[in-house]
Amino acid sequence: MQIRNANYKVSSPSVEMCPVTDVPEYAFIGRSNVGKSSLINLLTRKGLAKTSQKPGKTMLINHFEINDGEFYIVDLPGYGFASRGKNQREEFSKMIRDYILNRRQMTLLFVLLDIRHKPQKIDVEFLRWIGENGVPFAIVFTKADKVGPVAAQTKMEEYKAFLSNDWEELPPIFLTSSEDKRGKEDLLQYIENINKSLAEECDTPDSPQSQS
Repeated sequence: MQIRNANYKVSSPSVEMCPVTDVPEYAFIGRSNVGKSSLINLLTRKGLAKTSQKPGKTMLINHFEINDGEFYIVDLPGYGFASRGKNQREEFSKMIRDYILNRRQMTLLFVLLDIRHKPQKIDVEFLRWIGENGVPFAIVFTKADKVGPVAAQTKMEEYKAFLSNDWEELPPIFLTSSEDKRGKEDLLQYIENINKSLAEECDTPDSPQSQS
């Protein structure tokens, strides 16, 4: 897939205020400072998503329009919020839950994990939650450039072995780096394949969309 253009659309404080669309949305989420904005910039264009050295910078649901409205990339607030007060943490958690569970256009959730770290409790609990709620998702390991290629592969296999304790079938898993552009083409191809599959479903005679 080629990203011809990518533009910031809107930032919303709640799912009810998200833009009215009828195209797929691919949402990105992870613990604060996992490299979410950097990965979105890698897939789209430099400077689209605002990056920061301060964890928890993303505080709203950010929509980015891709290829003149072909689909949207959505930057969700990171979970964890260790530096936030209890009330604000609860507000962020509700915002995230509402979007993930109630946003009809949400096609797939990319869950970002830092390849350098062993499974963290908060990540494992989040993965279990989306699994229990039947949310379609893929796992994206970030910051692969921070470890050697052999170590990155080893760490990923160890993480997969750990997840196999909870999952009979693992979701799609990607290894990425915003520094050396590793994984960019694989992610874009994955999104393109889903878009094509959705378009084919809409074109079938028995689909609800084709009958409307």
